[in-house]
Amino acid sequence: AGIPWELGLAETQQVLVEQGLRGRVRLQTDGAMKTGRDVVIAALLGADEYSFGSAAMVAEGCIMVRACHRDTCPTGIATQRPNLRKKFAGTPEGVAAYMLFIGEEVRRGLAALGLRSLDEAIGRVDLLRVRPVDDERARALDVGALLEPPAADGPRHFVASAPIQRPRSALDERLLVDAFRPLWEGDDVVVDYEITNADRAVGASVGGAVGLEWADALPPGRFTARFRGSAGQSFGAFLSDGIALELDGEANDYVGKGMGGGRITIRPPGDDQGDPVLAGNTVLYGATGGQLFIAGHVGERFAVRNSGAVAVVEGAGDHACEYMTGGTVVVLGATGRNLGAGMTGGQAYVFDPDGLLASRLNRQLVDAVRLDAAQEAELRFFVERHREQTGSRVAAAVLDAWQGMVRGFRRVAPLDEVARIERANQGVLGASR
Repeated sequence: AGIPWELGLAETQQVLVEQGLRGRVRLQTDGAMKTGRDVVIAALLGADEYSFGSAAMVAEGCIMVRACHRDTCPTGIATQRPNLRKKFAGTPEGVAAYMLFIGEEVRRGLAALGLRSLDEAIGRVDLLRVRPVDDERARALDVGALLEPPAADGPRHFVASAPIQRPRSALDERLLVDAFRPLWEGDDVVVDYEITNADRAVGASVGGAVGLEWADALPPGRFTARFRGSAGQSFGAFLSDGIALELDGEANDYVGKGMGGGRITIRPPGDDQGDPVLAGNTVLYGATGGQLFIAGHVGERFAVRNSGAVAVVEGAGDHACEYMTGGTVVVLGATGRNLGAGMTGGQAYVFDPDGLLASRLNRQLVDAVRLDAAQEAELRFFVERHREQTGSRVAAAVLDAWQGMVRGFRRVAPLDEVARIERANQGVLGASR
């Protein structure tokens, strides 16, 4: 909240000890921590863990220009611009050396206090003293309350882990059991399930098992799981080839997170007649392969860090295709602002009948251009596939009026690729003349 960490840490430690809760909580502190002395003081005030951010960045070359959000970092750390990234001179060894010296200073500080370990220092506020400072403003500051020991007995540091809470749902494990035989024996099986938002990461276990067994190869069988209801977070996370998940309902955040293959299809419930939002934020985060079809809108940061998956949705929130490096995304409806921020690969076909896309793009790295004949054919293939998988009314309307609708699409791609295509097209035009 902008106040010195010493104030918040001391008060938190006192309250937790007095309430008998300190032994069940790990306290972590950060904020302008630079030296081993800072770590020792934080431990004496009650911290279990200590986080270094800016100082570690300085160790790898940061000069604190404070322009991380502008993509103009002069040392090449916080930028996507190739000419600036070439200037990055940091090394892992530099950060490791800095942390090693921090540890050495902590060791010396503990030895001076007569302590054998950092654990022994946690909560020993009695070892801290106020240093007199001959300054009028400093004399007006009373820090005595920080050095008061808690008015209660009990643990002064974290002493035991909380018991592991097992998920209330075992649907993911059940899916693995049901998929095992058909995938391993070469059968094609379709199974139906009811799903609720307590069912998290459904599909992750079977996706991991397929990846371990066959790596990049296809499993012998095909397994299709059909769901009805509202899926919890990470539906279809880490999915692999040979598996198809079909959901009639909606899903929470992180649909298709890290998926490397397979197919996810989400359709609205049969009685839905509106313009539904069917998935939450950060859909397709870090995906490397597979296909995703959603007959509705999705939330913010759609396809962030996508590097190989193909996806079709009917609307997306802010920051879509952020840091995307590969794959293809089709958006058949409106998008939010900052589309394509940090996008260095892949492509997005976005429907833009009103010409508003240019104002929503992050123009530092990407641009939107009209489609050529090959791209129109590719887009039509994806829209037809979307209609087949979801029965989407939106896709059907686009296909029924294709010649007029296709003119409203723009292809978003990194600037260097756009420039390369434009140069190639100019050569073709010149030769034809």
